[in-house]
Amino acid sequence: MLSVAEVAISAPADTRRVGAAVAAAGISTFASLYAPQPVLPQLAAAYKLDPGAASLAIGVATTALAVAVLPLAALAQAVGRRRVIVWSVLTSAAAGLLLPLAPSFPVLLVLRALQGVAVAGFAGVGAAYLADQVGKARLAAAVGAMIAGNSVGGMLGRLGAGFTAGPLGWRWAMAVVAALALACAAYTALTLPPSHPPTRGRALAGRGTGRWRQALGPGLAPAYAVGGLAMGSFVALYNAAGFRLTSPPLSLAPAAASLVFLSYALGTVSSAAAGRLESRLGRTPALVAALLTTLAGTLLTSAAPLPLVVAGFAVLTAGFFAAHALANAWVAAQAPPEARGTAAGAYTLCYYLGSGAGGTAGSAVYGHAGWVWLTALVAAWLLLAVLAVLAAARSGAVRPLRAPLCRDMAE
Repeated sequence: MLSVAEVAISAPADTRRVGAAVAAAGISTFASLYAPQPVLPQLAAAYKLDPGAASLAIGVATTALAVAVLPLAALAQAVGRRRVIVWSVLTSAAAGLLLPLAPSFPVLLVLRALQGVAVAGFAGVGAAYLADQVGKARLAAAVGAMIAGNSVGGMLGRLGAGFTAGPLGWRWAMAVVAALALACAAYTALTLPPSHPPTRGRALAGRGTGRWRQALGPGLAPAYAVGGLAMGSFVALYNAAGFRLTSPPLSLAPAAASLVFLSYALGTVSSAAAGRLESRLGRTPALVAALLTTLAGTLLTSAAPLPLVVAGFAVLTAGFFAAHALANAWVAAQAPPEARGTAAGAYTLCYYLGSGAGGTAGSAVYGHAGWVWLTALVAAWLLLAVLAVLAAARSGAVRPLRAPLCRDMAE
């Protein structure tokens, strides 16, 4: 996985400053967003919840992110992208510091919803800010730093909470992650260069309606389906992973169970390699292969021996991130240039709505019926995604692939 430092060293000086500040923002926001995932069993015990209810700690935040991402991207056009990013990182970190003090689960969910809205500010604006700040020749390096920060942040949040929850309890575990997030947020606020003046004046409502009509065309619907169904499957499995790994017969300690999140490193590698797979097989076969790999890993997690369970998570993580990267590339290739930003926003909306709804529904199924039924539900979702891709290819709604467009989109 490409580190934030490596990205920064290889770039020119001004791009290093921008890239480091945005990478710190990614670490801050995505560490905050996913920190509760490894401690869901402790949350369930503390508040006397079943797995489905406990998983709302993730689902509420990601659903709030999905709902807020497009409005905040529009707001940034009026008030400036830097202002929205700084508000995003500071607010999400501040909400994280309040999480350990939550006297009840409903209060914790309100704070998590606030975090989700705050993270949406960075998720919806970060790439556009970089496009404004650096030239085309430097954009790849800057975006690489941002994606590395997102990936590192998601992993650090999960591992940090998982490793500290055993000796310190879930409240202090959340506090440790929040402190890391606040330090990164402060760095971003102090070093992020000013953005270009905000866009004012002429309204774009009429043009925006046309862009949405193009962004919702049949050639893009399969990519949105993959984003929602695959992300819902992925989050459902990882939400329930802590419960399964810490319960009999596996009975792992929370710190040991959290090691499953190291599989995210494979996701970073597979998403980077997805472009080569796309250029060899074509867009549709590559995406189907990635989804079937995710399905194979999902089924492997149903095995009894711990090594096979761990291998299953590694395989499904690699497959999921490859599918995510390929679906992003599908949107970029299929959307008309004037609607590309709108289509990317629609994909992000489906992606995080899938995370919230699918993650919560999957955890509820696990809590009431067990792991085998959860994997059966996930398998059905993934097969639906495969059918959507194949149906689009057969209908001729997808434009031919001209060049691989995949990038590392892991987070």
